[in-house]
Amino acid sequence: MANYKAPGVYIEEVQSGARPIQAVGTSTAGFIGVAPGKNAPKQTAVRINNWQQFVKTFLDEPGKEEPTELTDLVRAVYGFYQNGGTTCYVVNIGKSAPLAGGATKKREGLQLFEEIDEIAIVAAPGYTSKVDCDALLTHCEKMKDRFAVLDAPKSVASIDAFLTEDTAKNIAPRMSKNGFGAVYYPWIKVADFTAQEMDLKTVPPSGFIAGIYARVDGTLGVHKAPANELIKGAQGLAYNMTQDEIGDLNDNCINCIKNFPGEGIKVWGARTRAGASSVWKYVNVRRLFNMIEESIVESTSWVVFEPNDFTLWNTIKRDVSAFLTMLWRQGALFGRTPEEAFFVKCDEETNPPEEIDAGRVIIEIGIAPVKPAEFVIFRIGQSQKGATRL
Repeated sequence: MANYKAPGVYIEEVQSGARPIQAVGTSTAGFIGVAPGKNAPKQTAVRINNWQQFVKTFLDEPGKEEPTELTDLVRAVYGFYQNGGTTCYVVNIGKSAPLAGGATKKREGLQLFEEIDEIAIVAAPGYTSKVDCDALLTHCEKMKDRFAVLDAPKSVASIDAFLTEDTAKNIAPRMSKNGFGAVYYPWIKVADFTAQEMDLKTVPPSGFIAGIYARVDGTLGVHKAPANELIKGAQGLAYNMTQDEIGDLNDNCINCIKNFPGEGIKVWGARTRAGASSVWKYVNVRRLFNMIEESIVESTSWVVFEPNDFTLWNTIKRDVSAFLTMLWRQGALFGRTPEEAFFVKCDEETNPPEEIDAGRVIIEIGIAPVKPAEFVIFRIGQSQKGATRL
């Protein structure tokens, strides 16, 4: 306390005690692949804020108005911004480098993304082998704050390759126990934006899907499933599926892209690779928890080395509860009241003497996320009286 000598009125600024938890961003993507520009930087994660910056950084060649070729990476970044993406990081690995980097001590490939906490979506457009998909899933499972958007193989001409057990072992991406990735099928057809005749090119959808993730996050929130959303720029599909085929793929945790006459081409699935019976089977649930977990971790670092007593426990409970209440009001959590939507427990029961002696403070949190209405069923029948329930 200040040492006051002269009589008078004084003002002291004090800490209010509340430390609001800020929600982290969820729409920044990380793309990895091959850029065609001869002077494009390699094995460096470059932050890109718009399409023009990408062109200048990865496509421009001295004396040429257009690049000599377009790669899957180029079309993916274009589709990302076309569908609502705002910020991404791009790593040009060159034509012969692996996604996960080499055996050297220098960080390369996906390892470069480990240094960037801002990334929440990861894609390697056109890289569809089981090895490459495993690298993407492993990266996201390790970081625990990002989600992999996987492309199905271009060579798959029908769904049989996914549904036949022997073939699936060699083609379909592996499962992810906690749902850190999703696969989309089939590839889409888009106009070649460098050709005057507007030829249609068959391209991987992951960049376009990542843009939809960012668009939905910005307009509705990360808790909204990024499905039943129009893919801007898509003019056709490499393979058109029947409703039964879509159902078979959905059961096998493969998200379909469907052409709706008169409406356009839409994402028609929101399943992760966790499995149909998993609590992590929906894309929005996994990404919501990614956001919540990272937000709490980043906003509560002040707790470390604080006196581990009742005051600290109540403060933690207050701050976390305020954050989850905000999410509930936004519609991210299920329940008519905050008490139905979540709980936060931090007291002497979760923190017995042995935990305190070990230097730990334990907080238990339970959350009821909203889940998508995947199957909409109207039960219709005939009745003698219109008011009679079936």
